[in-house]
Amino acid sequence: MQETSKKQLRRWRKYLAEERLEADTYRYLARHRFGDEREVLQELSVAEERHEQYWLNLLGEDALPAPRASLRSRLLNFFTRVFGTIFMLAMMQRAEQRHDYEADHDVPSEIVADEKIHSEVVRALAARQRATISGSFRAAVFGVNDGLVSTCALILGIFGTGVSKTTIIATGLAGLLSGALSMGAGEYVSVRSQTELLASSSPDPESEHAIDKLNMNQNELALVFRARGDDAQTADRKAAAAFAKIKIGEQANLGTKNRDYEEIGTGMKAAVSSFAFFAIGAFVPLFPFLLPCSALSGAIAAVVLVGVTLLLVGGIVGLLSGSDPAPKALRQLFIGYGAAGVTYLLGLAIGTQL
Repeated sequence: MQETSKKQLRRWRKYLAEERLEADTYRYLARHRFGDEREVLQELSVAEERHEQYWLNLLGEDALPAPRASLRSRLLNFFTRVFGTIFMLAMMQRAEQRHDYEADHDVPSEIVADEKIHSEVVRALAARQRATISGSFRAAVFGVNDGLVSTCALILGIFGTGVSKTTIIATGLAGLLSGALSMGAGEYVSVRSQTELLASSSPDPESEHAIDKLNMNQNELALVFRARGDDAQTADRKAAAAFAKIKIGEQANLGTKNRDYEEIGTGMKAAVSSFAFFAIGAFVPLFPFLLPCSALSGAIAAVVLVGVTLLLVGGIVGLLSGSDPAPKALRQLFIGYGAAGVTYLLGLAIGTQL
């Protein structure tokens, strides 16, 4: 029998620690969820415990002292517990995808397959959570990003013309207020318009009262289901089921309310989110100019603060989407800096002509 190398033992101990951490995280999530979600999360924790036991059996005495998960995994676990369920599910989706089991011949194919399926389970659970916040989250991300980029670009453009610090502050405040109001109003109109369009496509509850008055032999009820995309046989079956309910005294219906309402949120909520987050984003590049420093120092500080905030916003978007946050953070940074840089050069060109 081939002797186990120290490298293998380190790798197995790492796997053991990661499986324990994931099982603990699923148990924690299950305690904070209800119904089917709780049961699914409990089943996932049991599966991770099964994987944990495999590595315990393989390691034997080498499983002691108990290994610790990587610092990165422990930090992510801590922050996701602090910031809520959606972060935890998004991070667990990343954790399940991050396993390097597939390239390791020491890992049974069953465990490799388990982890792939776990990733899909967590992806589905995370999708439920994302649906509940997507409307407000979209407004928040757009608001912060637009506030950061537009106000930073505006301030740097004005700074490039060589005007006084007081003028820069006044311009920044005007940009903050006008932009926040515009974002809030625009988001309200957008969400309200989308809600009204969805409402026009939802089943009319009044039409359901006509079902029990239809002639069961000659009626157009099946056409309703065919118009929604069902084939003729499926439409006839649904119409027959509706009449069967009526015969036994139950309420027949033509469908349910459009679930997309849950994803777009309400107009007022989206408007408030857009207004508030745009103002927060816009205040970041303006803040240094409110301090007792030169206009040049304020501009440099503004660029640094905006860059850090853009990275943070992009990283959060990446985390919540269950993907690697680094590319999205860098994308956010390059787009923001690109817009601000172009505006500064335009302001500089205008300033030389004045």
